[in-house]
Order: sequence, then C-alpha cells, then structure tokens
Amino acid sequence: MKTTHVPAAPTHTSSRPVRLGLRENRLQFTLLVIVNICVGGLVGLERTTVPLIGSETFGLTSDLAVFSFIIAFGLTKALTNLAAGALTARFRRKQLLVAGWLLGIPVPFALAWAPSWGWIVAANVLLGLNQGLTWSMTVNMKIDLVGPARRGLATGLNEAAGYTAVGVTALLTGYLATSYGLRPVPELIGVVFVVAGLALALVVRDTAAHVALELTQHAKPLPTDENTGLKATFTRTSWHDRSLRGASQAGLINNLNDGLTWGVFPLLFTDHGLGLAAVGLIKGLYPILWGLGQIPTGHLADRIGRKPLIVYGMLVQAAGFVLALALLDRPLLAGIVSAIALGFGTAMVYPALIASISDHAHPAWRANALGTYRFWRDIGYAVGALVAGILADTLGLNATVIAAAVLTAASGLLAARWITEHRPDTP
Repeated sequence: MKTTHVPAAPTHTSSRPVRLGLRENRLQFTLLVIVNICVGGLVGLERTTVPLIGSETFGLTSDLAVFSFIIAFGLTKALTNLAAGALTARFRRKQLLVAGWLLGIPVPFALAWAPSWGWIVAANVLLGLNQGLTWSMTVNMKIDLVGPARRGLATGLNEAAGYTAVGVTALLTGYLATSYGLRPVPELIGVVFVVAGLALALVVRDTAAHVALELTQHAKPLPTDENTGLKATFTRTSWHDRSLRGASQAGLINNLNDGLTWGVFPLLFTDHGLGLAAVGLIKGLYPILWGLGQIPTGHLADRIGRKPLIVYGMLVQAAGFVLALALLDRPLLAGIVSAIALGFGTAMVYPALIASISDHAHPAWRANALGTYRFWRDIGYAVGALVAGILADTLGLNATVIAAAVLTAASGLLAARWITEHRPDTP
C-alpha cells in the first residue's frame, strides 16, 4: 500500500515569510552548526582513550573484545539513523533532536566511572542513540533550510563542524590522559557538550515549513503511485537505484575505515612505542582534516559534481592505509601521513555522498533515503570493528590495515561504475 507523508503547508514563524537558502536562514543554520559541534565533541571523547581503557584498565586481551564498544555504537547508531527517517513522519525534527540529547546525558558519566567493561558497552548503546538522532536531524534540517542549490555546501558545513569537534576532542583527551590518567578527567569534558547541545536544541526552530515550501517548488512532481514509505525507500536506496546503491556502499566502507582506525590505530601505534599524546595527535588530526576539509569540498561538489570527489576520495583513503604500513619504522611519521591522507580522502567523500543521495531522492521521501544511507554508512562502524577484531586476533594489526586498503580501493571502483550525476533542481 502506498504511504505518503507530506508536511504541512509553509507557515510563518516570524514576520518574515519562509524562504530557502543559506543566507536567508543564516541564524538557524549557524545554531545548527554549533549543535553539531557538540554532537561531534561527545563522540570524540572515545577516539583516543577508550580502546586503551579496555586493554589497560579492564585487562582485555582480545582485540575483538576491545572493539566491542565500537560494534555496539555502530549497530545502535545505524539502526537509529534508519528509524530517524521514519520518525520524521510522526514527529518534528526538533523533537527528535531534543530526544537525542536527553539520551546522551548519562554517556560522559558512564565513561568516566564505569565499574566494568559492560558499562562502557552500554554507554555506547546510548551514545549510538544520541548520535543517530542528533546528527541525523542536524543534517536533515540544514538540507531543509538551504534548498537544492547548496546541498553540498550545507552538508559540508554540517559534517565539518561535527568532525572537527571529534578531532579536537580526541586531541584534547589524549593530552588530558597524559596528565591525569585515562579516567575520569578526559571523559568529563563531555558534560559541557551535553549541556550546550541540549540548550541549543531547545532554542532552534523546526524546519517543517521549509520542507513544505520545497515540495511546492520541486521541478518533478511526486508520481501518484510513488511509495514513500520506509520499506520501499530502503529497497530503492539500498539496491534498486544504481546511484543510491553506489553511494550507500561507499558510505559503508568509508565508515568501516573510521571504525577500524578507531580501534586499531591506538593499539598499533602504542605497540610501536608512541605515547598517549602522540596517539592523540594522530587520532585528532584525522577527523580535524576530515572536518575542516569538507567546507571547500562541499562547495566543490556543488560546482564539479559529486562523483569525482567520491571516487578519488576513496582512492586517497586507500593510499592512506598503505602509507601507514610503508612508514611504520618511523611510527609518528606513519601516523601523521596516514591521518592526513585519510582525513583529506574522507573530506572529499563525505559531503558529496550525502548531497548525491539528496539529489536522487524526492523531497517527499528524502528523509527516509538519508536515513537508509546513514544506516548503511554507520553500520560500517560495526563492520569495521568486527572485521578489525577478527583479523587482528588471527592475522595481526598489519594485516587488518592491508584489508582496509583493498576494500576501500574496491569501493571507489564500484562508485565509479554505479553513481551518476543528477542535479535537476539546481539553477
């Protein structure tokens, strides 16, 4: 049965009419950027210290056991991303944003004082729920505000804010851990992110009127027999549409890389003699470059298209893994060079993938398409951690990095074969 949810007609939330565009909505857009800084900062708490908490504080000897917190996070976040798209048919984006922050309140406290590893895993279930709702809503709301002509820039700014915060927080926790130990001081800076994120989420305005306005202006009317429900959109995005399929698989492998390096790099580089501060530098540099790089690459995706950035970005990431092993006799150099390549490669891919999904999805089912894409993308965290744990336990950390390089290069070639440019709404 066809299920269609169309937002209400545009309404006035102030004396000015609802308009699409970055300049026209700069205040709300800026508030959402700051919200996503808080979103990224909360997950950045874990990038440097938590794998080492597992091995050093709780004495875990299996790499797969250490990476279990990433698996829990990735599965929960992926499923929440998928649900978030469907939930927008019943709840306003702002309501879901606030709910995400409420779920994140216990996370920094659990990480700081968890009495067992099971508590860390449970905290990551809450973190996955928090990230799935808050990050999904910030990206959807920014796309709603700016309209079709600036999707690449909007997603670039959104992801730049979040992942720069991830990197800065990872860097900061590394230095705090050097001075104060792995717990509780590094984790407690997350309290600031939760309080600020929740406060701003209560202030920001909902974007339902902007979605309704875009629907009235959309160049291609929704076919009367088009099924906009979650099930139909999931199959369309995951397999039936070649371009959506190509973007979804690239997103999965991209975050597989992130999940793998999240667990593997702290262990790999400490095994080669680096201290917490140096590991924090490596783990911070990767998402900082990933974040800041998305501002120019998001703009570039609006000018030259999505596909070149996606394909070449995946190949640059594959080169980053090769360089990590090729230079490993000088571990700090290896870490920095690989972080630069991975950061820039991911910056090329990230906003272009979200913009490509938005290009191929009608506004009536775009939230479900983005939710499906973000499901596949963030399931990559769990797959990456699972693959990394199994390969590291059986073949070693080096073999795990080689596997990541091969998978990433193959994903770039698939993207080149499947993805097409489709931006009919741009002027």
